[in-house]
Amino acid sequence: MMKKRFIFYFFVVMIFISCAEAYTGKSINSSINKYNVVWTSPSPDHSGSMPVGNGEIGLNVWVEQTGDICFYIGKTDSWGDNGRLLKVGKVRIKTEPQIIFDDCDFKQELDLLSGKIIITSQGNLQGKKHNIGVSVWVDANNPVIYVDSHGDTPVQFSANMESWRTEPYDLPEVSASDLLENRSKPGLLNERVIVEPDQVIDGNNHYIGWLHHNKKSVGFDITNELQGLSGFFETDPILHRTFGAIIKGTKGEKVSDYELRTSTSKDARVEIYVLTKHPSLPEEWQNEIEVLSREIASKSFRERDKKHKEWWVQFWDRSWMDATNNEVSNPDDSSAFFVSRGYALQRFITASAGRGNYPIKFNGSIFTVPAEGTSGDPDYRRWGPGYWWQNTRLPYISLNTSGDFDLIQPFFKMYADDIYNLCKYRTNKYFNFEGAYFPECMYFWGSCFTNDYGWIKMEERADKLQDSRWHKWEWVAGPELVHMMLDYYDFLSDQVFLKEKIIPVANDVMKFFDNYYKINEEGKWVMNPSQALETWWDCTDPLPEIAGLRNITQRLLQLPDSEIKRTNIDFWETIKNRIPDIPVHETELGTTLAPARIFSNKRNVENPELYAIFPFRLYSIDKPNIDWAMNALKLRSDKGNSGWRQDDIFMAYLGLTDQAKDNIVARATTFDKNSRFPAFWGPNYDWVPDQDHGGVLMKAFQSMLLQTDLYSDKIYLLPAWPEEWDINFKLHAPQNTIITGKVVKGEIKSLEVTPASRKDDIIICSPYN
Repeated sequence: MMKKRFIFYFFVVMIFISCAEAYTGKSINSSINKYNVVWTSPSPDHSGSMPVGNGEIGLNVWVEQTGDICFYIGKTDSWGDNGRLLKVGKVRIKTEPQIIFDDCDFKQELDLLSGKIIITSQGNLQGKKHNIGVSVWVDANNPVIYVDSHGDTPVQFSANMESWRTEPYDLPEVSASDLLENRSKPGLLNERVIVEPDQVIDGNNHYIGWLHHNKKSVGFDITNELQGLSGFFETDPILHRTFGAIIKGTKGEKVSDYELRTSTSKDARVEIYVLTKHPSLPEEWQNEIEVLSREIASKSFRERDKKHKEWWVQFWDRSWMDATNNEVSNPDDSSAFFVSRGYALQRFITASAGRGNYPIKFNGSIFTVPAEGTSGDPDYRRWGPGYWWQNTRLPYISLNTSGDFDLIQPFFKMYADDIYNLCKYRTNKYFNFEGAYFPECMYFWGSCFTNDYGWIKMEERADKLQDSRWHKWEWVAGPELVHMMLDYYDFLSDQVFLKEKIIPVANDVMKFFDNYYKINEEGKWVMNPSQALETWWDCTDPLPEIAGLRNITQRLLQLPDSEIKRTNIDFWETIKNRIPDIPVHETELGTTLAPARIFSNKRNVENPELYAIFPFRLYSIDKPNIDWAMNALKLRSDKGNSGWRQDDIFMAYLGLTDQAKDNIVARATTFDKNSRFPAFWGPNYDWVPDQDHGGVLMKAFQSMLLQTDLYSDKIYLLPAWPEEWDINFKLHAPQNTIITGKVVKGEIKSLEVTPASRKDDIIICSPYN
């Protein structure tokens, strides 16, 4: 492929809009179907599961060789008494007649457009022709799972609960971030940790069910007492948290406390209602889920089904990226197809887990299953229950451009609301000054990981910060959180969000740095002690924090004039002037971005110098000194296109088309060898399915096609787009802008921009020999 250079053309005339290409929900809905995952054989076990969910409840669904339909149920807020995010449970559905029979034509399909898994089986059984159809889905608008029949053959369902938490047992594996992790102790635990059993609901109910009630809370009080945070909390978020499910069915008959059987019908249906309540006693939980199930069931099933489908149609109509390779005979077996499919499937997985009460867990989301090389505990995930900022952000970095603003809300709620308030409290408690710093690693309520902080109480320490050097002085989370909130504001122009969320968090983040670091004779902070991510442990003036602070101060200062800006502008100007210069050093290639002004003691494999490219976008196409960033990319010591590595994104923002393409194709075609589903990435650095791997894929793919300038109104099209990929697309941009178009062999054939006034801000990046 020819080497590309870039000429920038301001888009000042109306681009031809082809009448042949109608960009409607109908057009993309027809093309999204080609990314459906279809299997024509059953699976041996959970390694052959498909994901489906409604944003807070997720299922891993598979059909076994016997024809049984099995699924694990995950939920975003099912935190157990040991602080781990537990599976709600497992259900097995048997059918009569069985789905699998001799010489049947079997198909299991993830239907993206409807948000359902469709299972069909056709053939002759005992001299009769059978056409069995079963759908498995989670209602997009209600906390209920459906297994319903829709074929010509009447079906009877037998729903069975299968619990592995039947007796108390010792925690089978210790993960980094477990609440009682203590690596100085034998077994790596400070004391014995017991996993409590579920409770089966008995009695004369017309349903079966189970619940998990946290009758104790292990580690919450210990962690907060060690870290001096006990005075902040009024409620233990673990104690008395209760979660579980009940199973009902059409004309359901309770066979036992573990089995429910429906009548035989072409319209047979199993309904599984799922609830988390905190705080709650088991009796309260049971009463509430009974009321909830009756309220939902009072609405017609057909209406619920209709509204569910409408939600998913609306979701897919928000945006799309449908690329094909114009140099191959079969466009559905090409690099463009695999990248587009990976993008669509990852977006589906994000939507299936992104509307709950807590952010997406980077290490498996709510779609983990027992893994090879472990005890087989379905609740296990490598790295445990904690949130790492650097990992947690990656599933969210593409969601503004895809228009999925609702999916960002749990992320902002945890970091910019709940944890933010604790960060202010912690900063004042440790340093006796105002501000807020955000540690890299925290539990969902904001305390640092117990083992990272250490087992000596805060009051007995001279140094109040955590013991672990892996992220002791890694504080880029605060500036990047503000940066991500500003991105959200840029897209939607939400003035309430700006006033009530962005400004308070931004000011407290800047106050922390201003109060923590001393000023030199030039009026700049001397940022020591510090580190550059987890990689360089001994630094002065680290690039990630400097780039982040430069990003947010510049963007705050360029906000439109308002009373809140006039109130804060002097403070923002003062902070901007105190931020050290972007660190660079001289190399064989010339001036190059550096991890810090002074850096040593390398311990990890990140490239912090490249954070000036992304996320903070100080160096990219059409910006001064891009060669500094190019040199840094060429000289980076650690490379890769899997997991949380962001090389693909860096390359896209530098306009390196061939390199970005090669990396993203490798990323899209690499998934877990032990998983059947082609978007269960990993385990890479983390766990399966690796949400960082898919999150980077989404952002890199978007950025090859479209980029926006944080510091102006410019919108760049085709900044790193390969000519051999054609694409139909619909993406979002700042100022409530939607861009819909078609690209053929590197040329824009049609384009629609809403509002039309934004056309003049578009720059087409065109290659030439």
